[in-house]
Amino acid sequence: MIVEHLNLVDFRNYATADLTLHRGPNVLVGRNGQGKTNLAEAIVFLATLGSHRVSADAPMVRDGHEFAIIRARLSVGERRVLIEVQLNRQGSNKARINGSPVKTSELPRYAHVVLFAPEDLQIVRGDPSARRRFADQLLIQRAPRMAGVLGDYDRVLKQRTALLKSARARGIRGEALTTLEVWDDKLVALGSEIIVARQRLAADLQAPLAEAYSAIAGADHRPELEWALSVRGGDPEEGEPAETVALERADIAETFRAALLAKRTQELDRGLTLVGPHRDDLLMRVRSLPVKGYASHGESWSVALALRLASAELLRSESPAGDPVLILDDVFAELDADRRRRLATLTSGYEQVVVTAAVEEDIPEVLHRHVVRIDAGTIIDDRADANTSSSAEASDQTDEGSDA
Repeated sequence: MIVEHLNLVDFRNYATADLTLHRGPNVLVGRNGQGKTNLAEAIVFLATLGSHRVSADAPMVRDGHEFAIIRARLSVGERRVLIEVQLNRQGSNKARINGSPVKTSELPRYAHVVLFAPEDLQIVRGDPSARRRFADQLLIQRAPRMAGVLGDYDRVLKQRTALLKSARARGIRGEALTTLEVWDDKLVALGSEIIVARQRLAADLQAPLAEAYSAIAGADHRPELEWALSVRGGDPEEGEPAETVALERADIAETFRAALLAKRTQELDRGLTLVGPHRDDLLMRVRSLPVKGYASHGESWSVALALRLASAELLRSESPAGDPVLILDDVFAELDADRRRRLATLTSGYEQVVVTAAVEEDIPEVLHRHVVRIDAGTIIDDRADANTSSSAEASDQTDEGSDA
């Protein structure tokens, strides 16, 4: 898959922006805060229906405006596809494919993107939510229908938790709360499907992860992935160990329901749903030790990069659309010279690579080809005449609207 052209309207610091991209490596160069990462973020949103920087859509809409538009022309084999999403500050987003309205969940069927970013270190070192987010965004690209399952689960979870809080406030206990069983049924059905998909994802990532880690680190430290499931006891979200033995598909719903019953008193006391995929954690090990808390800085970066490379290889092997687009967002500035060279070599063979950097010299030569310069929201293509450069009006937005 190739992103041939990107058009933005009222997205982050851009009033309007047009960016032409080519097959092979593309380099976006500019000082920090000029809008490079905003361009990368827009492409990623089309594939994952989310941002790698914020959990809500509103910060991506330019200050003073009610919605933003992301529009991209994709080349998928011999086909050309125009995909578009309108991000609304309030209400549901809207999407179009070749001009026809579709559900936003349809977009990842066409756009496959893998992003490498400094924030990736939080997947390894941060709290469980960062790892769940990584897994779920990859799930959506692998099976776009999972966007609906995850969205439905979140809605049921909010409604069930609201009921628990209301019951706590009114002093309703035990069997008197009969309506909770209805939400339990929905939570178990949707949550079981998520657990199955996540466990399969971890298993399928294992081989490409080991290969990618060895290529990045230059050593075989036996990286491993396992899900710690709250339905097996414990609470990974709060640091309480949970069993990591994978559950058989047929046993998940029964185990989930039993765990909800076992936690019922605690849930009513706290007004929280304490069991389910929203409390699980993806555990990572190297040399049989947990990465979080034991791995060195270099090992942590190697795991983070290997996770992204393994994701790309998994999508590449499964997608009839060809390679995913790789976006390396300011990542080379974070790496030592050896990891820069290894990562550049491993990614240069993909159909399309987009690299952002504040310092052009940070980019290894193998990726240094088509250069686009970004300056205060103005996009200048080195391949084009200065007179035909694409200009975008930049607002005074200096907080989350600009890349760090």
